[in-house]
Amino acid sequence: MNIMIVKDQLEGGKAGLKIFSDALANGAEVFGLATGSTPISIYNDIRASDLDFSDKISINLDEYKGISGDHPQSYRYFMNEHLFADKPFKESFVPNGLNEDGQAEAARYDAILEKYPRDLQILGLGQNGHIGFNEPGTLFSSTTHEVDLTESTIEANARFFENENEVPRQAYSMGIKSIMDAKQILIVAYGENKAKAVSAMINGRVTEDVPASILQTHSNVTVILDDAAASLL
Repeated sequence: MNIMIVKDQLEGGKAGLKIFSDALANGAEVFGLATGSTPISIYNDIRASDLDFSDKISINLDEYKGISGDHPQSYRYFMNEHLFADKPFKESFVPNGLNEDGQAEAARYDAILEKYPRDLQILGLGQNGHIGFNEPGTLFSSTTHEVDLTESTIEANARFFENENEVPRQAYSMGIKSIMDAKQILIVAYGENKAKAVSAMINGRVTEDVPASILQTHSNVTVILDDAAASLL
């Protein structure tokens, strides 16, 4: 792992921008994207840059099940607001949250991932070591799947909805094998509340109890951390 420790999230945005820029310069065609507060500074810097993705492909990690792509809390909506409106891709794939058939949607998305191998995948890190919606205990061999969200995840996401009852209880997510198939991975974490997960990811044993620990076995991973997130290393 290449570990980069930055002062704060704004500096992390600049570091992430350089990784995207270098990937483009090296011929990257397909970018795996993530949502949440962590990558926003990177997306902000990309939006302010002269990088051009108009002939590239993007594939998102996950999406809530049961809400449409134009719902303000959907991940498709998030990507439109924080990146695609200013930096459109030739084609952008996000799981279809309105597909009630979990097996069919997973198969459809796995076919997209097979057709478009990712050159770079960006990830955030959950406090319990999850990546995507792959909670502790998810098989390392997992591909795209339907996920029952944990109570802690539902509670963490409730702040984005009118009330907790509106938070979807399920989602579609790339599996851990799906994530590991990317040629290069960038994972970003900020804040003291991520320090234990960061330590387990980097220095702990590789175990399905800490999904992100599998990244130790990938040949090309960059980790961007602020001082607080790196405090237990």
